[in-house]
Amino acid sequence: MKKIILLFQLLAFVCEGVAQNNIADFENMVEAEMKSASSIQNFRVNPNTANYDITYHELRFTVDPNNTVPYIIGNVKTTFTALANLNVVTFDMATALVVSSVTMNSTNLTFNQSNYELNINLPSTLTSGNSATIEIIYAGSPPQAEGAFTRSTHNGTPIIYTLSEPFGARDWWPCKQDLNDKINSFDIYITCPDAYIGVSNGLLQSSVTSGGNTTRHYRHNYPIPAYLISLNVTNYVTYNIQAGLGTVASPFFPVNNYLYPESNTTATRSAIDVTVPIMNVFEQKFGSYPYRNEQYGHVQFGWPGGMEHATISSMNSWSRSLIAHELGHQWFGNKVTCGSWKDIWLNEGLTEYAAGIVVEELDGQNDFIIWKNNKITNITSQTGGALYLTDSEALDVNRIFSSRLSYNKGSMVTHMLRWVMGDANFFIALRNYLNDTNLAYAYAQTNDLKGHLELVHGSSLDEFFNDWVYMQGYPIYTVNVQTLGSGQARIIINQTQSHPSVSYFEMPLEIRLTGAGGATHDVVVNNTFNGQQFTVSVPFLVTGVIFDPNKHIISRNSTTTLSNDSFELEEAISIYPNPTNDELHIIMPTITKLEKVEIYNTLGQLLATHQVADFRIDNLSSGMHVMKITTSEGAIHKNFIKK
Repeated sequence: MKKIILLFQLLAFVCEGVAQNNIADFENMVEAEMKSASSIQNFRVNPNTANYDITYHELRFTVDPNNTVPYIIGNVKTTFTALANLNVVTFDMATALVVSSVTMNSTNLTFNQSNYELNINLPSTLTSGNSATIEIIYAGSPPQAEGAFTRSTHNGTPIIYTLSEPFGARDWWPCKQDLNDKINSFDIYITCPDAYIGVSNGLLQSSVTSGGNTTRHYRHNYPIPAYLISLNVTNYVTYNIQAGLGTVASPFFPVNNYLYPESNTTATRSAIDVTVPIMNVFEQKFGSYPYRNEQYGHVQFGWPGGMEHATISSMNSWSRSLIAHELGHQWFGNKVTCGSWKDIWLNEGLTEYAAGIVVEELDGQNDFIIWKNNKITNITSQTGGALYLTDSEALDVNRIFSSRLSYNKGSMVTHMLRWVMGDANFFIALRNYLNDTNLAYAYAQTNDLKGHLELVHGSSLDEFFNDWVYMQGYPIYTVNVQTLGSGQARIIINQTQSHPSVSYFEMPLEIRLTGAGGATHDVVVNNTFNGQQFTVSVPFLVTGVIFDPNKHIISRNSTTTLSNDSFELEEAISIYPNPTNDELHIIMPTITKLEKVEIYNTLGQLLATHQVADFRIDNLSSGMHVMKITTSEGAIHKNFIKK
């Protein structure tokens, strides 16, 4: 008996060093993405906004970072279509923002504000299917506690920036912020003192200076949820590059970057330049960048980490992992957005895995293994936790943006889907998911992704999703390997679970068998029950065992043992399942030839004879039976129970 643990200890030491270099940047990113609400948010899906569909916004904002308090003057025109007969239309809006007038077709409308709602009385019933445009003029100081609209400074210079995920858009403009509607398109006009530059989503249409103020107009022509709309104002300088392969099929498009003057250094520009190879990786794996007709870019802001505003990610630092994560969101989270906060892993888990693919493609397999091991170490630091949130968890911003679960477990579960399906089918299914006309630039839920994966995989993934998405915990494996003479080994798998919600994690497992002179042989076994045995061919005498060498499985404290006992026929042959209802299977070394199987009752009476290793026993009575297995190496007896 020999336990193979030294390699795992060495790998853990190496991974710990890499993890220390990256953990602060990763946690800052998570903090930024979770920030715009208190840890338990008094928020619910608003039934009062479910009876209309927003098609267009014209957003006009006047802001001045020099003001002594955060302050915004807004003029918002909203075009919407009634989904039911409407006499009142309701928008989500902070009561601290004071509305001065609401008009429709130049007619003043009555309204009231309370409980984070703006309720507008329509002049007449707007019948289902018809559209209207309402203009709202307001001003005020957006609530600061939740940080969706922030006034701060950088290097002594004033700045205003926004970050509305998940519940903060209503803090600075009247909107519909539930995850059940996307704005088809919008224009945004940002007016500020001409010492500053206003930055938002989409493509810059114009910049007009008059009377000491500059108004910049951006247009975004893709559907977008309210939380992804962004406003930023300070004394930015620009650094512009291009991405794309420069071919007819993949033409160049702009990557426009807005930096603090003090950050406009050679080092920062070099760091930003890595956006180009990352974009190439993602376009190859996931399809064309979703906003090629407009731009991609970055705008510097004050929150630690980053935020994936559509076409213009807000950034505080410039590590490659952060750039990759926020760029990956343009596919996962922006093009296809989670349809509820319970499904947040569709945004964060898939995106964080995209950042892992960058490691794989640009750094190689060894670094990718370290990346996965870091994720596994964090995930298994606690014994429970599901990807899919409960109703109450979906109101807890700390839980929605849990780095351990939504990001790390989400990314590794995504990898395990790739491991189960194989590379080709996995990436085909992801592209199909992203290009589904019902999901692209719209919303998706977990079952939408599952359906696309199953369609390509060709079989059900119910067991996988139940275990890894909806339930909790992880498996702890015990792997016993026995040598069975020249060229043969038996692998016996047992498993316990860290959390009682899962009875058994059924997964393909990679086992590395090692031999003299550094020889290795990897085998994959499909483990579905405890005590399962596999007899495999090995081109050398096995001297060592490594479980999951490429880190395909979320697991912890799994152990391996190796027995180099001499070949014994009784040990080399096994039967399963036992007990059984209907069928039996005999496993034996490939060097051993089956000649005959005889089944007796406990009285010694011969009941059946077979010439094959797999057969049915439906006609046998319940109880103990004896099987005589005659082979080219001799005969043995095995007892089994018919249930």
